[in-house]
Amino acid sequence: MTNLLRVDHLIKNFGGLTAVSDVSMYLDSDELVALIGPNGAGKTTLFNLLTGVIQPSSGSIVLTGKTGTQTLNKVPAYEVSQMGLARTFQNIRLFKELSVLDNVMIAMTSRYHEGFINSIFRTPHYYKTEAEMKQAAIELLSIFDLTDQLSTKAKNLPYGIQRRLEIVRALATKPQILFLDEPAAGMNPEETADLTRLIIKIQRTFHITILLIEHDMSLVMNVAQRIYVLDHGSLLASGSPEYIKHNQDVITAYLGKEE
Repeated sequence: MTNLLRVDHLIKNFGGLTAVSDVSMYLDSDELVALIGPNGAGKTTLFNLLTGVIQPSSGSIVLTGKTGTQTLNKVPAYEVSQMGLARTFQNIRLFKELSVLDNVMIAMTSRYHEGFINSIFRTPHYYKTEAEMKQAAIELLSIFDLTDQLSTKAKNLPYGIQRRLEIVRALATKPQILFLDEPAAGMNPEETADLTRLIIKIQRTFHITILLIEHDMSLVMNVAQRIYVLDHGSLLASGSPEYIKHNQDVITAYLGKEE
């Protein structure tokens, strides 16, 4: 079976520092995979490589999606997004002065092509497209119980709802793979429990692949089907949650070892 995303021998050097060292991994369709590791293990750098934010020093990233097989090396982030990879960031990056509805509609522009002339002259086609985008955005927001907040500015939402909106905005691009970078960061236990339910709901509703970076191990163990563990930029272990939970190398990486 061809993997949806395959990474082979990926390396990223920053000067004399190797942040990602010879990492190989894969993602299949409709699965939820976690990427864990101690602080500084290279998790976010790997995310940035997979989503085109930065480019690898060597190795390959290959996507086999709806439009065929494509190599993502040296592809800029906006093109990676158009190929069906969407992400959130550790720090929330909403358009804080815009409404909930506008945040989602902006993300949909890659799917709805209004055209330069239609946009400048506000043709009937422009208004028809805008109406379709608005309806699609409202329907998506309704799935996540955000229709009561349509006109609320993003900056005025509670923290947990801002996180939810950021995930919804990523889903608005209709991705094949959704990358979630520490979505539970800064959340209290109640918000984390809500997020856990939300991630499970997303995977079951949209049947997309999710790759999740997260430090909250209870969340990871509750949602992940497979887990990759990074340590000092290298792949330390991979396998089922049960296998990772009892892997001595992983335990040592997180807790250290007795003298």
